[in-house]
Amino acid sequence: MNNSFKVVVDGNLEFEISSDDTTNIDVLQTSANSYHVLKENKSFTAEVMAKDFYHKKYVIRINNSSYEVVISDDLDLLISDMGFELSSNKDIDSISAPMPGLILDIPVRVGQAVNEDDQLVILEAMKMENIISSPRDGIIKSISVKKGDAVDKNQLLIEFE
Repeated sequence: MNNSFKVVVDGNLEFEISSDDTTNIDVLQTSANSYHVLKENKSFTAEVMAKDFYHKKYVIRINNSSYEVVISDDLDLLISDMGFELSSNKDIDSISAPMPGLILDIPVRVGQAVNEDDQLVILEAMKMENIISSPRDGIIKSISVKKGDAVDKNQLLIEFE
């Protein structure tokens, strides 16, 4: 692997930068998320507005214009070429109990829109509270259990539309 990065800006502008390119940038950090950048004798103000390290996505504002930036390294590209992308879990239509336990809480309702990583169920198992989170954005189609129910491993808990 050759220490290069594929950068996609706003889903349509795509280019490659090397680790040498990143070390040759004239950048001065001015605050926790703000930077002053000099490139070809032009001054830019850059601010990281949002970051999602898991998906390597960032929202960057440069001179009052915002851009969504996705950065992939050689390993990310190899994983994608092999068909093992992280997004493959987005096709999940239901959630089952990962272990036997007791339903302590269900903070969602049928018809509710949920985002990825929202809490769906709190399951007590082996004297520990386990938060079962949404693997994707979606709408709750059905809830097959209620608070206080004892569940078995692999028992259906929630279905998505």
